Amino acid sequence: METDTTEIKKKEGFNGQKAIMLPRSIISKSCVSNPLLSGIYITDIGFYPKAKFHYRERDHGIDQYILIYCTAGKGEVQIEKTPYSLLSGNFIIIPAEKAHAYASDKNDPWTIYWAHFKGHLVKPLIALLLRRQKNYKGFVQFNESRIKLFDDIYLNLERGYSTDNLCYVNTSFQHFLSSFIFDDKFNYSSKKIMVNPIDLSIEYMQKNLHATFTLAEVAKSVNLSSSHFSALFKEQTGFAPIKYFNHIKIQKACQYLQFTDLRIKEIAAALGIDDQYYFSRMFSKIMGLAPQDYKSKRETLRESKFL
Repeated sequence: METDTTEIKKKEGFNGQKAIMLPRSIISKSCVSNPLLSGIYITDIGFYPKAKFHYRERDHGIDQYILIYCTAGKGEVQIEKTPYSLLSGNFIIIPAEKAHAYASDKNDPWTIYWAHFKGHLVKPLIALLLRRQKNYKGFVQFNESRIKLFDDIYLNLERGYSTDNLCYVNTSFQHFLSSFIFDDKFNYSSKKIMVNPIDLSIEYMQKNLHATFTLAEVAKSVNLSSSHFSALFKEQTGFAPIKYFNHIKIQKACQYLQFTDLRIKEIAAALGIDDQYYFSRMFSKIMGLAPQDYKSKRETLRESKFL
């Protein structure tokens, strides 16, 4: 259960609740000292359905970060002097060492997935979250894959605290956290509708790797002006649009080199580049070696059974 001695207003718990508190001796021995796990690791985790009267107040905070993800009902969270209302789809991360309180709504109690976690990589991860959404609270679309990932983490923890179990659980938990920070990318393959113009433009590029585009042509494909599209694209990806297009062309070229017997000239042509020498220079600049050297290296690795 959650690790404080504050009053719990409903002593008997909540119907269907589940919670695991990892032994502190296990955390100290297997997580803190393990370089693979010390970045981010779970200390407590649980699920409270329709948690009427659920309440916590910690005047001095705790030494763990807390994730609360609300999937039904509603509740209130206060971090220091800032209040937050949580509805279905909202999540919040409460920073370590900060005074806080949270409570389920009396008339429409929340259903929450929660976890306490620590590690030296947590602060930069939370800083990334704040850069993307400006505060500790966010909203994510319901995704069954996120719940399945949580359940997988929980069920594996129930099986005990072997090193393998802890490694699997905590690396999976990093993925779980990233699903809140990058909701637009989580389980991307199952998403049928894309409304972000940058995502649409990248899909347009992927479907037309054989073509050569100008900036204006790519911007037109998503009904934006060249200047607005270019600024938005660079803000979201870190790259100029045409440079990004060249990167995914070269990514495809790597696949051709690895999985086909196409010649360099044929690969260049398949990617809409008439001059194979220009293609080779582009490939070398991006990948750090020439196409033929890349092909030879991959063949050597395959023969050595490293792949």
